[in-house]
Amino acid sequence: MRVTLLAFGVLRDHLGETARPLELPAGSTVRDLLDRCRALVPEKSAPWSSIAVAVNQEYAPATHALADGDEVALLPPVSGGSPKKAPSPPLSSPRFNVALTDDPIDIAARTGTLRRGEDGAVVLFDGIVRDNSQGRRTLYLFYDAYPDMALTRMKVLAARALADFPIRDLVIVHRLGRLEVGETSVLIAVAAAHRAAAFDACRWLIDTLKQTVPIWKKEFFEDGAVWAQGDPFPPELTPHAGKIHKLPAPSVAAKSTRRATARAKRAQSRKPERAR
Repeated sequence: MRVTLLAFGVLRDHLGETARPLELPAGSTVRDLLDRCRALVPEKSAPWSSIAVAVNQEYAPATHALADGDEVALLPPVSGGSPKKAPSPPLSSPRFNVALTDDPIDIAARTGTLRRGEDGAVVLFDGIVRDNSQGRRTLYLFYDAYPDMALTRMKVLAARALADFPIRDLVIVHRLGRLEVGETSVLIAVAAAHRAAAFDACRWLIDTLKQTVPIWKKEFFEDGAVWAQGDPFPPELTPHAGKIHKLPAPSVAAKSTRRATARAKRAQSRKPERAR
């Protein structure tokens, strides 16, 4: 059978083209494919122990059986990558303001319609390209992505945040391509009735995005360029896990926020109405 192999970030540097056909025996699994790739690229040159694998844009365990025509992506830890032209026009979701773009992120335009009368807080995270990294002067960055899967995972994050946190609406936008120092790479904004819920949801969104959305960063310095060593995938999303589980759950703090919000609403409903 034949599958299409995609490699990103540092793995693309070793395996060549973005997409290449790969012949495998019928009945092969993700583990078999990884063994084939390891034979091509030595362990010391690629982070085989920490990569994730996506089959048809879904994370898959080592035991997953491959089929003829599958698209299999090898994903090094996210937040490090190589240059690639971003999709244009931006991919976006009409239900949530979720997008990938190769254009500068206009924060005012993206968040201008987010606030409503019932909101008590809008919390915003503005990820900015800084001028240094680990003692080296940064010239510029390139963000690369597996765009269709990245957008899908961002939509999943948005839906999960709206379901698990007492928030009303949100915005997630990630820039791709070349970014100069001082430019915004990622924007997350959350609107809610209470500030604690907005803070907790915003923090969970950026932390989980950095771990699970296939976007990579390459840093260009005065003396060379490197793929940023990103946050490791959660163990349940790597081929070493026997089963792929759901996204990392919201923190204990987020659950406490939900309980506190519920208590406040109950207390409010019990207050006697003022005499007219």
